[in-house]
Amino acid sequence: MIKRIALAAVTVTALGLPVAAQNMFAPVAKVNDSVITEFEVGQRTRFMQILNAPGATRNASIDALIDDRLRQQAARNAGLELTAEGIDAELTEFAGRANLSQEQFITALGQAGVSFETFRDFVGINTLWRDLIRARYGSRVQISEAEIDRAQAASGSSSSIRVLLSEIIIPAPPPQLASAQAKAEQAAQANSVAEFADFARRFSATATRSRGGRLDWVPLNNLPPQLRGIILGLGAGEVSEPLPIPGAIALFQLRDIQETDAPTQEFSAIEYAAYYMAGGRSPETLVAAERLKNNIDVCDDLYGVANGQPKEALDRGALPPAEIPQDIAIELAKLDEGEVSTNLTRNNGQSLVFLMLCGRTATLNEDVGRDAISSQLRQQRLSGFADSLLEQLRADSRISRQ
Repeated sequence: MIKRIALAAVTVTALGLPVAAQNMFAPVAKVNDSVITEFEVGQRTRFMQILNAPGATRNASIDALIDDRLRQQAARNAGLELTAEGIDAELTEFAGRANLSQEQFITALGQAGVSFETFRDFVGINTLWRDLIRARYGSRVQISEAEIDRAQAASGSSSSIRVLLSEIIIPAPPPQLASAQAKAEQAAQANSVAEFADFARRFSATATRSRGGRLDWVPLNNLPPQLRGIILGLGAGEVSEPLPIPGAIALFQLRDIQETDAPTQEFSAIEYAAYYMAGGRSPETLVAAERLKNNIDVCDDLYGVANGQPKEALDRGALPPAEIPQDIAIELAKLDEGEVSTNLTRNNGQSLVFLMLCGRTATLNEDVGRDAISSQLRQQRLSGFADSLLEQLRADSRISRQ
């Protein structure tokens, strides 16, 4: 299932990508003596869109490429380099996150217009940076037993966070991508809840549009891991950057945030079923989906509905939250067990996704070993050193934008 979704996401996203700038190799930025070209910016933006990474915009790509140059130069100055065997192993591991072989992943990228060199450089620079941070700071990070005890206690905290959001989901099939992007940029400038609600009524394709995109309270841990940091970075009334998802662009506004007495709950797996209905969001298909929703109670009922159809018509499985496609994860966050969403499409808008939440499997705190907690704490500490070093490199370097 992951493989089919991953390939579909690549295809859907790639078909809607903009045409490359006429002067592909025009300089866009310079880091010390290293030039960043328009071609690199376009490639990075496309790559991030294919990965459904948040903030996959031109400006974000330029910032990321500047940081990559700084990381690359720092690793070179430290005498670090990757062997052919090392980079091959890293590329294989990266592709394996989508349950694809390296060859399959590279082929999918090529079909989307992203070069192998872009993929290799992205993985290679991040690998060198990781090795540099470990070599430079690893001996300085010692995790004590007391720190592990405190982390375990915190993971069983008697309080949790919930958020009150509004959403705008703008359909973005290839013929409408430019229009959708323009609408998303416009909605991202909303300065109030009322203004965002107006944009939701005008632009959004979800059932919440009739109430200005307003969602009910959602536990933060129900949201996909990629979205939690974005939401926590918002102040009340602020709007996220446009977030590319398969076939659409999403925006979120934080209306309120609260700490509750409910226990914090993490989930090791989310089980869901996705039944693909021909016709997309046509009136006839939406009516059929509503009729189907009224006639089933649990996910198992969909096996009977899909009986006799190609096996691709129904996806059913359980995945860790971080491995669920972002648009599906966003919809699942709104649902209770047995509830249904019909907000998504696939196949360039030609197939409606009848999405049903089957259940959530809670992670038991006692199943988290002390070694795993120590590793998490160590990684957090190293990330702090990495951020500090990168900030220092920015301050010490000559950086200019064209």
